[in-house]
Amino acid sequence: MKKAILIIGGARSGKSRFAQELGRKLGGAVLFVATAEAGDPEMCQRIEEHRKERPAAWHTLEVTCHVGNRIKQEIGEAQVVVVDCVTLLVSNIFSQYNDQTLERIEESVLEEQVMAEISKLVECMRKIDASFVIVSNEIGLGLVPTTRVGRLYRDLLGKANQMLAQCADEVYLMVAGLPVKIKPLVEL
Repeated sequence: MKKAILIIGGARSGKSRFAQELGRKLGGAVLFVATAEAGDPEMCQRIEEHRKERPAAWHTLEVTCHVGNRIKQEIGEAQVVVVDCVTLLVSNIFSQYNDQTLERIEESVLEEQVMAEISKLVECMRKIDASFVIVSNEIGLGLVPTTRVGRLYRDLLGKANQMLAQCADEVYLMVAGLPVKIKPLVEL
């Protein structure tokens, strides 16, 4: 039975590790979708470490945008799709612009691009007969960003996370490496 699972939490909370555990437990062939872009040597090293942590049998798709469409093209025989992560996917949309353009760009332009990207991912999740495990950061628990662009990024990632949580069958909040199930709500 296919299901959609959202894993959300802070940096280094264990999201990726838990997503990989779920990918293995759900069973079947796995398509791992990596959204990171290697912009500097340190990020290259992080990406390489993540590659080594994944099972060799998993097919990996490295894609920075148009994730929903690319998954449709690359799904093959996969029964599980792990997307790691939406945080970087939204960041990739912002990084299409230089700093000066971002400072002047209309909020509605970025919002339209982010919502279109997430809508295509949600559409893909609904149409493809596979389980999805989606990873994203919860960045709304910290201080209010000091820049307009920082606040806009936080707001749009928050909207993206809400869209994904609405369509997910299960949502987990990762805290210190521990998954806390928040959807469906636990009834006492």
